[in-house]
Amino acid sequence: MSSERLIYLPLGGAGEIGMNAYVYGYGAADKERFILVDLGVAFPDMDTTPGVDLIMPDMAWLMERADRLDAIFITHAHEDHVGGVAHFYAKLGAPVYARAFTANIARRKLDEHGHPPEAVRTASTWPETVKAGPFTVGFAPMSHSIPESAGLVIDSPAGRVVHTGDFKLDPNPVVGEAFDPDMWAEIAKPGVRALVCDSTNVFSTHPGRSESEVGPEIVRLVSEASGMVVATTFASNVARVKTLAEAADRAGRSVVLLGRAMRRMIEAAIETGVLTDFPKVISAEEARDVPRDHLMLLVTGSQGERRAASAQLARGKYRGLEVREGDLFLFSSKTIPGNEKGVIRIINQFSEKGVDVVDDSSGLYHVSGHANRPDLEALHGIIDPQMVIPMHGEHRHLRAHAKLAESHGRPGIVAVNGMMLDLSGNAPSVAEYVETGRSYLDGSVMVGALDGVVRDRIRMALNGHVLVTVILDEEDEPLGEPWCETMGLPDMGSSKASLVDVMEEDLNQFLMRAGAKTLKDDDKLEEALRRIVRQTAQAEIGKKPEVTVVTSRMR
Repeated sequence: MSSERLIYLPLGGAGEIGMNAYVYGYGAADKERFILVDLGVAFPDMDTTPGVDLIMPDMAWLMERADRLDAIFITHAHEDHVGGVAHFYAKLGAPVYARAFTANIARRKLDEHGHPPEAVRTASTWPETVKAGPFTVGFAPMSHSIPESAGLVIDSPAGRVVHTGDFKLDPNPVVGEAFDPDMWAEIAKPGVRALVCDSTNVFSTHPGRSESEVGPEIVRLVSEASGMVVATTFASNVARVKTLAEAADRAGRSVVLLGRAMRRMIEAAIETGVLTDFPKVISAEEARDVPRDHLMLLVTGSQGERRAASAQLARGKYRGLEVREGDLFLFSSKTIPGNEKGVIRIINQFSEKGVDVVDDSSGLYHVSGHANRPDLEALHGIIDPQMVIPMHGEHRHLRAHAKLAESHGRPGIVAVNGMMLDLSGNAPSVAEYVETGRSYLDGSVMVGALDGVVRDRIRMALNGHVLVTVILDEEDEPLGEPWCETMGLPDMGSSKASLVDVMEEDLNQFLMRAGAKTLKDDDKLEEALRRIVRQTAQAEIGKKPEVTVVTSRMR
């Protein structure tokens, strides 16, 4: 029996939606050569990651083996698949392959971070392939909610793997290629060892709808509007942006693109030839001279992002433009679970201004970019793999998808981040477990989940903070009384006295009776002072704040 094996290791995107990063390896154990499929990010929220800019997979395991990484392949240009490339490029160092539109986006990211844009190489589509160590990889077009998505055909000495990326079965996606069952049947002819497959919509039991179905409904809505129309969608959904712009054009409205991501995506689509007939747009400055009932703004911020154009319009003005009573705001997008609060906040702010808000609760103005359960079954049938590995989903999605595969006689397995699978046998098996998790971009610094930065920030947000300062003289005796500064705490507690005064009095009482041994030992003194502050605060306000003690000694 060969000592070489074919492995699959998700570092992100398996057991969660976002932060996709999947390692494939071939070779003897601990000597494999690797490729990486996708390197994405997720976005923070104030409840669990306050102050953080981006969340990324923990890539430490792969960085330690970067000398064995032959290439990075990006399936499409959504942030949860390409957003981490520039942040990890310096430590991974492998060439990046992507189709033209995705490559354009990736190069822009590398350039912004001072990396050479030529590190990204434009790949042709199947049957053209790229050689990377023991792997041969082809980009096979898939329909999705962004142009030039691709499933990957990954050939190794142990057989063929199909990695779907994100996909749907759309015969008329408006922009980009339609799903081609004949091409995928040809890809499957030599036999497919494993289908590593998108699981996002496994619980949706009806067949997926085509992007082309939303066009007539949007045209009708825009043509009937009396005031200014503002619409938001995912900036990366170029087909939807085009549909919205064409609806405006038909209604005799001038189109304005607001938001950096919206402009960047359309520019990339035009530069790479994905878009050839996008309606003419005007600038925000030009829009000020156009009657409101002749304007349509296409804006970023479909998920309630605080700094995006839609949120700024909801709060007031954006680039000199503002919404008024009688205007229409359209969410042509689905709210991603976890973003509901931000979206509802914006809806209420618009409502207070008298703006009519239309969301996707009717299902008329948005279709998903992911395959529903019947579509997954259809792809399983076309590919007819030896085994199915669900990915891109929370644990419940992966489990349901594995059961779906098994119901049709195909072995499936729930493989979450850090679970390395051996795909060399007749069924997938667990080879080992790898420590993985999250890393955070905090300002300009990357921090690990175990560094305590986010944990401490949450604790301060929940409990407040007290700074205690103590000065000791040359004899290790208190010089004056200790003093406290508070942040995020009320001024008075249950005793109706100043909270700071009560803390300082309790600290001073302790220092007056503390023994020489405690006063000489910084660690013991700090521990005692922290305990007193927390006890006093608990008694006064019912909270135990975070405490920082600064001890100064006169020498």
